[in-house]
Amino acid sequence: MANGHSSILTCSINHINPRLCSASVTIPVSLVNTLYHETALDQKEHTSTVGFTKGATPLAYIKEHYKSNFTQHLKEFFFKYCVLSHLYDHLHKEHLALAGEPRLSRIDIQPDHDGLFIFELSLATPIDFREWKMLPFKAPKRKNYKDIDRQVEQFIKEEELLGQSAASDTIQIGDWVCLELLFVDAAKKPLLGDHKEQVWLKIGNEEADVPFQDLLVGKKVGDHLYSATSCLQEYFSQQLDTRYLFSLSIIDRIPSSHFCFELFKHHFKLKSTKEMHQKLIEVFSFRNDISQRRMMAEDALRLLMSKHQVEVPHYLVLRQQKMVLEAVQNNPDYHVYKTENSFKETIKQLALKQAKELLFIDQLAHHEGIQVEANDLKSYLNLLKRARTKEFVYFNPPPTKIQGQEMPLPTEILKRCCLREKTLNHVIYHLTKR
Repeated sequence: MANGHSSILTCSINHINPRLCSASVTIPVSLVNTLYHETALDQKEHTSTVGFTKGATPLAYIKEHYKSNFTQHLKEFFFKYCVLSHLYDHLHKEHLALAGEPRLSRIDIQPDHDGLFIFELSLATPIDFREWKMLPFKAPKRKNYKDIDRQVEQFIKEEELLGQSAASDTIQIGDWVCLELLFVDAAKKPLLGDHKEQVWLKIGNEEADVPFQDLLVGKKVGDHLYSATSCLQEYFSQQLDTRYLFSLSIIDRIPSSHFCFELFKHHFKLKSTKEMHQKLIEVFSFRNDISQRRMMAEDALRLLMSKHQVEVPHYLVLRQQKMVLEAVQNNPDYHVYKTENSFKETIKQLALKQAKELLFIDQLAHHEGIQVEANDLKSYLNLLKRARTKEFVYFNPPPTKIQGQEMPLPTEILKRCCLREKTLNHVIYHLTKR
């Protein structure tokens, strides 16, 4: 490692007042200088400057002349490659009850200095949890149509048949793939110590997804390859045209060919086929366009929040309102809804409800000591494979597409989403097991 300095990222929390703190992620000078040097090398062979032939501009000149561009690039690259994941991992270990997501407030990066990323964190008012597991809860009943049982049986049969016919262990379009990415130099040696970024990627089927298809389709779990493909450059660097080399290890895969019932059983702690059948009925039984599962989640959260005081900051409601509006605008009936007199109030109330639920479930997860394991992530992503089973996911999953293209999702971000679902399942399990 350059200069013999430490290559360890550090994160420190500074409490400003009871509801606000800052998190500082520090990148050692050795890593800053290494990336700055590698960026200059990468740009050198494609740079044309007055008085020099293409590729012959001295490195010292490039480093000085493009300093502003390079430092902007370093901010983006470090943020996506290690800072964000490091921050979320640290926050989870610290059990900080956040009100909303961290907000990036400042970045200081210069050659020959440590890099600094400063985030603002709003803290939620701590919830005084009661003996919630003993609360009386009446679960909504399923519709007693025989047809629902037949639909469930048909779903199980079809997916099992698909599973039997999909014997391939190679990656296909539609699969979820877990990758470990390591930034390396031309000699394939790690550049930034042992810092790796772990991501999950859905292999899309659109024209824009062809680069990732070319990279991964036909490969297997356990395969290892080196690549400077354009899709990885675009993921880590939107501002600068780079040709970096990455070492890729394929860690895991969730086939899209069939719904995995073993992962489904894991997700809901089910022990038998009969229990699995009963659980699936929850997303086949609907009343007034709402599934039994959705109603159960809504009722359970409403009960718990009626017994606990949850303070929701106004700014959080405003942020949630913005997200609700963005989602509603994609609905074909948006213009009809918008003409309703109660439209604005409805959006506001829905945002308040969602913000309150998120604050509650995040704190409950820490209170109950719930952790997310690798299999939990897989069972969560397994639910997203089918429109019907997606109904089991209560909180909005993170968007995977950017401008129509499937992009990698950091594992740490997915863990946060998965933790919320796992906590909600924990709630429903305890309220209904009596």
